[in-house]
This record gives sequence, structure tokens and C-alpha cells, in this order.
Amino acid sequence: MNYRWVLCGLCFSIGLAGCGGGGRAEIKDERLTVGRVQSEIKVGMPSAQVVEILGSPNIVTTDEKRREVWMYDKVSTDRVNTSSSSFGTLIILGKNSQDTSSSQRQRTLTIIIKYDEDKKVRDLAYNYTQF
Repeated sequence: MNYRWVLCGLCFSIGLAGCGGGGRAEIKDERLTVGRVQSEIKVGMPSAQVVEILGSPNIVTTDEKRREVWMYDKVSTDRVNTSSSSFGTLIILGKNSQDTSSSQRQRTLTIIIKYDEDKKVRDLAYNYTQF
């Protein structure tokens, strides 16, 4: 059986399943960066403007005074696979060898924005890790 066709069909099916959407809130990767938060999110800014800049938050809660607290939480993993192969023949005998290696990097970004009673930013904090 040709596994390439099976793999291609599986990828196509997963792609089609991902196309159905609905009104789910999403954080766009290009919007959520430490630099963007530092330069564009300011104390006193209305919540509507924060949504325009960062998109919808992952989590919305309230504090002890019933003021909103928004959390943006993004985790990304980058995996790089490298492979090399060689083949040698000597008349009839042959040897095929293949070396593969991979490296992985994970990054997390958590942003916490606290609002006052008028739904304006009163405090913000963020945490960025990479390992």
C-alpha cells in the first residue's frame, strides 16, 4: 500500500475538519507579542481598544471587587526535524542508512490585564518564557 496517499488523504481530512468555524474567539499569533503589549497597551485604555489590538482573551474572570480580569495565554512549540541519508553499493551488496534528529523549542506568553469599574485598564502584567 502506498503510504503517501494515505498520509495525503489524512492531512486533507484534517484540513477540511479545521475549516468549519463558528464564532469561536481566537487570538491571532501576529497580534500577541511582548513588544506589542509594552508599546500599545496603556493604563486608562478602554477594553474595546484592547480587543482591537490583541483580540479576544482566552480567560475572563473577576476579582474580589467584581472588576474584570482578562488573561491571554499563548503556548507555541517549534519542532525542527533534520535527516540525512546515504547509500553505497559494491557490485551486488548495498547498505542504506538514515540519520534523523530533531530539536524542539517551546515558548509561552501570558498577559494579565486588570480593569477598573469603568472597564479601563488599571494594571497589566506579562510573563514570557522560552525553553
